[in-house]
Amino acid sequence: MPDLPQAPGLATAVERVSAARMLATVRELARDHYAGRRVDTPGGRAAAAWLAERLRELGAEVELDSFPVADVRELYATPVLEWSAGSEVLRLEHRRDFVEHLATADLPTPHTAPLAAASEADLHGRWVLAEDGDWAQACERAEAHGAAGVLTARGADAEGWMPKMIAGPAPRAVPIIALRADRHAHLADALAAAKVQVTASMPLRQISTDGHNVHARFSHAGGEGSGPRVLLAAHYDGVGDDPGMRLPAAADNASGVAAVLEAARVLTAGPAVRAELSVVFLDAEEAGAWGSAHHAPALPSDTLVINLDGAAHLHHAASVEAGGPAHALLATLDQAARLTGVPLRAGAMASDNRRYATAGLAAIGIGMGMPGYQTPAETPDRVEPDTLMAAARLLVAAVGLLAARTSV
Repeated sequence: MPDLPQAPGLATAVERVSAARMLATVRELARDHYAGRRVDTPGGRAAAAWLAERLRELGAEVELDSFPVADVRELYATPVLEWSAGSEVLRLEHRRDFVEHLATADLPTPHTAPLAAASEADLHGRWVLAEDGDWAQACERAEAHGAAGVLTARGADAEGWMPKMIAGPAPRAVPIIALRADRHAHLADALAAAKVQVTASMPLRQISTDGHNVHARFSHAGGEGSGPRVLLAAHYDGVGDDPGMRLPAAADNASGVAAVLEAARVLTAGPAVRAELSVVFLDAEEAGAWGSAHHAPALPSDTLVINLDGAAHLHHAASVEAGGPAHALLATLDQAARLTGVPLRAGAMASDNRRYATAGLAAIGIGMGMPGYQTPAETPDRVEPDTLMAAARLLVAAVGLLAARTSV
């Protein structure tokens, strides 16, 4: 990366980025100790404390800010789903063959009942098989007729996993279970040929809790009034482990946290980049971006926000979404990308950046891939060092260029 006349030392700063440090952060946050880092679990709180300590080591003034979070889906036992037709009995595997539908009513213990097609007249006391994934219409009929629950279809990822989510629509009055599409089709074929009996549980409840954002301000990164007001953001929470099943959340978003932490270390290590730099590690993004919704209204209107959600596997280009008055910020990021050799493309980034943009701030969201997204396959070994390097270098260059433009 060539140095710019107005940004002396920036190339040297970019080269100080360390893949080894970032990989160590990813491995730490993906440990069993943090149990997937769901909002306000012991593991989530431990992750916040660990990150706060790392930021203090960099010389930051650190604050943990708590806020209320509602309607978090909590799977408190492993669900059961099996069906029988004549002599055929099929026991399905949670997160491979079926998952919780986020609008489900809580069904703590297995319930056995006959299966009916959604179009049948008599649904009372029966499990209802939704047609073509039309779960809402099937729920309306199931609720009206006193059915046992609804079975609907849902896709799986390329590796055959059905990713976990913890935020969704309001719960219905009946249990709803989502089967992998091919399993749903198999069940429909069995029902067309014979009577089918279904046994299922769905122990999913909604809870209200508290989230904990980790704020850090680097007063030595140029000092008050010495440069642009820049906020680097990444959410540290995950969807949390299932009972008896690890979901390490290495890509989403330990990778983004690692890159932001490393960028902050480089940017504050010397005098090359002078900006009013802050970092926030956000909680409860997976539950509905509660952390950024709480944080955004408190920021000065001239804050420039760069949010990184996923830095694990850069395919052809990083996805970038700009919101709010971000034209100049986007132009600077584009220049930083060309200087560091990171390809960019416009793409939807449904993450915390949107909360900042809605609050009227210049905000950009960046994503560089999440292999194994929200499944047990989201492990540290799938986070690529080169992608972490690309993300951290892009952040360092962008902040450096913003600081240089303000100073000239």
